[in-house]
Amino acid sequence: MFRPKVPTMPTPTGIGTPPAVEPTAVVQHTPAPAPVAPTATPRPAVQLTPGALLALIGGGTAVVLVVGAVLVSMLLAVAVTATSTAVCAVVLRSLLNHHTKR
Repeated sequence: MFRPKVPTMPTPTGIGTPPAVEPTAVVQHTPAPAPVAPTATPRPAVQLTPGALLALIGGGTAVVLVVGAVLVSMLLAVAVTATSTAVCAVVLRSLLNHHTKR
């Protein structure tokens, strides 16, 4: 049931001859000239106005504060979980030790 079944190769019934290969003519084509790309007009550099610069700084500060708050809350959640696990371990240990002393 779990053994793989290898297909058997059937024996050839006759000698086959390979098909005849007909030569093909070689035709060389001259490549078409590459199209010339139009020259791109130089774009003006991005210029930030004082208002846009303040908005950019304010947005960056908001992102940093939000990400920091999320990371601090995750760290706090891990600390609270670790503390509660440690308290549970101490209580269970004292209950088990108290039970064996009696």
